[in-house]
Amino acid sequence: MSLKTQLLAWCILLVVIGLFVWLFRGILLPFVLGIGLAYLLNPLVGKMASGGLPRWLAVVLVMLSVALLVILVFLIVVPLLVQQAIGLAGNLPFYFGQLQTFVESMVPRLEQWLGPQRMGELQTGIEQMFADVIGIVTNLTGQIMQSGAGLIGSLTVLIVTPVVAVYMLFDWDRMSASVNGMLPPRYKSEVGALMTEMDQAIGGFLRGQGAVLLILAAYYGIALSLAGLHFGLAIGIMAGLFSFIPYLGSFLGLVLSMGVGLVQFWPDWVMISVIGAIYLFGQLLESYFLYPKLVGSSIRLHPVWMMFAIFAFATLFGIVGVLLAVPLAAISGVLLRWAVAKYKQSPLYTYHEEPDAPADVVMTPERHDAVQSGK
Repeated sequence: MSLKTQLLAWCILLVVIGLFVWLFRGILLPFVLGIGLAYLLNPLVGKMASGGLPRWLAVVLVMLSVALLVILVFLIVVPLLVQQAIGLAGNLPFYFGQLQTFVESMVPRLEQWLGPQRMGELQTGIEQMFADVIGIVTNLTGQIMQSGAGLIGSLTVLIVTPVVAVYMLFDWDRMSASVNGMLPPRYKSEVGALMTEMDQAIGGFLRGQGAVLLILAAYYGIALSLAGLHFGLAIGIMAGLFSFIPYLGSFLGLVLSMGVGLVQFWPDWVMISVIGAIYLFGQLLESYFLYPKLVGSSIRLHPVWMMFAIFAFATLFGIVGVLLAVPLAAISGVLLRWAVAKYKQSPLYTYHEEPDAPADVVMTPERHDAVQSGK
């Protein structure tokens, strides 16, 4: 099979998957959640089964533990989080007005430093930035609340998701063997290596990034609440959960925490500095410890490409697209690296034009005399 044929086959497969997701996006959510849950839990089930437990018992124990954890979170954390999130969304215009007043009070002093023209440009930019942030946060909060209420109230999701996860965990090894058996023997090693790399990229990123999100959400929520910040739990958990969106998640968390902190604590610079220090430490913790240790270079994709994939899939497929963005981006990255490696091994890349052979030298009497005299 030529490189062109292989590339065409993979492209057709990706197009078919995208078309399938788009056509059935309205009913895919519980199935995507169930398959994703099974994918995340399968390594743990496999370790328990290899340790001597029957696989069915390992599946039952793991799923019961997950169900208990979810129930505890919904009973303890979710009610307070929903209350604070609604309060934060309702008070955003108030905080925006207070911040505008704060900026206007600083105008005379800043105008002396920057001049009237630059000060006007700065003030316009700040107002536009706050307006954009309020729009983004309000939309995101509304969508999350609507999606959350829909998820909680949807019997389909609540029933189908764990059922799909349980069946997938029971039959994971058999399905993997079936897929492996359908691969053509001639290309089994190459396709198997690609699928292994995809599994490592997707699994490493999802498990590692999931751990990072939970740790950051807990850290920001607890730290900001202990600091006495209004709506600290909601802002902290939002900052932690949105950190999977490169750049934008960090920006939203910083603007929200510092904006509310300025309005609440001004002119107490000590408390404002505490809020800033909490967020700065969280960024250092994520950048220099959590992300390198838990995620590393598993997905090997540029953050800008990740951000584009998340927004593009969210636009096309809604919440299902958000869930599928990272896996499909990881698969695309693996296929792209494979295609580049194949290209560099192909004659199209390695071909070097041979230099023209020298023309036959005609031995004239004059050249013969010159050669003889040279001897």
